[in-house]
Amino acid sequence: MKTPERAELIKGLGLYGATSVVAGTMIGTAIFVVPGIMLQHLASPWLVLGVWVVAGILSLFGALGYAELGAAIPEAGGEYVYLHRSYGPLMGFLYGWTQFFVAKTGSIAAIATGFVIYLSYFFPSLNGDLWTSTFAGVPLRVTGLQIGATIMILLLSAVNIVGVRSSGAVQTVFTASKLVVLVLLVVLGFTLGDGSFEHLASTVASHPQTGFISALGVATISALWAYDGWNNLSMVSGEVENPQRNIPRALILGSILVIAVYALTNLAYFYVLTPAEIAGTSTVAADAARRFLGRPGGAFVAVGVMISAFATLNGSILAGSRIPFAQARDGLFPQALARVHPNFHTPVAAIIAQSVVASLLALTGQYEALFTKVIFAEWLFYMLVTAGIFILRRRQPGLDRPYRTWGYPVVPAIFVVLAGLLLLNTFWERRIDSFWGLVMVGTGIPAYFLWKMHKAKTAS
Repeated sequence: MKTPERAELIKGLGLYGATSVVAGTMIGTAIFVVPGIMLQHLASPWLVLGVWVVAGILSLFGALGYAELGAAIPEAGGEYVYLHRSYGPLMGFLYGWTQFFVAKTGSIAAIATGFVIYLSYFFPSLNGDLWTSTFAGVPLRVTGLQIGATIMILLLSAVNIVGVRSSGAVQTVFTASKLVVLVLLVVLGFTLGDGSFEHLASTVASHPQTGFISALGVATISALWAYDGWNNLSMVSGEVENPQRNIPRALILGSILVIAVYALTNLAYFYVLTPAEIAGTSTVAADAARRFLGRPGGAFVAVGVMISAFATLNGSILAGSRIPFAQARDGLFPQALARVHPNFHTPVAAIIAQSVVASLLALTGQYEALFTKVIFAEWLFYMLVTAGIFILRRRQPGLDRPYRTWGYPVVPAIFVVLAGLLLLNTFWERRIDSFWGLVMVGTGIPAYFLWKMHKAKTAS
């Protein structure tokens, strides 16, 4: 009797779909919020604009390195695969452990909640409690925001199960839509905003408790948070058509597009609003839109944030589910997570498992406390992956590399050094969060050895 062939993932992402994954997951909600926070630290609009450009270039340098790895190793799982190849199974496991239980699932929960928060602009009842009780003297409550976020996670997880092509089409449409919203914000700001470029020459009082270098580092972290997501395409490398060609193109095109959009959007903010107004608000986009659209400006920004969050959420679910899938295929996670749907050719079990963890985090409301503590670990992994380029060049010189990092070895070296400096600054400024982030990663070490013992026991 012939053994049925195992279902495999299909290459359903073309250049536009792949570029949409890059740009769509990079452009989230931060561009609508963080410019004011950055100005509070740096005081000068020109410095803020400079940090946006420098952070964009640093992200592009990271993307250039990932382009080489993605073209040479076009496998689902991305960073997990690169870390596994460069440093061994333990490092790969630690990355996947962190992403599955905290980082990626926490990010998905946060993005879904952000979507529902802006949806409540039109449906205020979502902010209310749906159920309250007590258990052992502890008050329990479930809000409309929590239920709405869970519904969004499950809905887009279902879209991703149906097929990578359908998910890619959704990603392309909503990425294009969010770009239209930002372009309109820029164009209408410059044409109807009745502002002044003289605002760029004004300054505000900076953060008194930190020195300039520390303030620059904190502002850069805020900008890098807005650019975060350029690495997600690597996780779906195995589903990109002609990956040797399309992965480098998508990473580079997507990164350059976002840099240009972010720079223009910030320039529009500073044209329409004074630095004092920007530094004094956490909703800079809404304030700018109200300046030239009146009361409908709030609705315009709410719709823009919802579109942006929707595309980012879809891209995160698409990319994140490939990590436990790849680990399971390597025997480092339960084998059930390696299952591919025979008709849809998607990692159905991994998508479902990811949606369950993300939904639980959304329902408990604890994702933010967890996620803020793993930003340090996220950039630690970015640095290690990029450093892996040097390791793999030495260990596997014969590996087919259709694309080689532009500016090697200088460009990846700059990324590794600057990432290291940012990590040191983050640890210095946010020592407790950084420490607990490392603790969360460290919990994967005993989990790894327990898993290895379990595998050895079941194999004997």
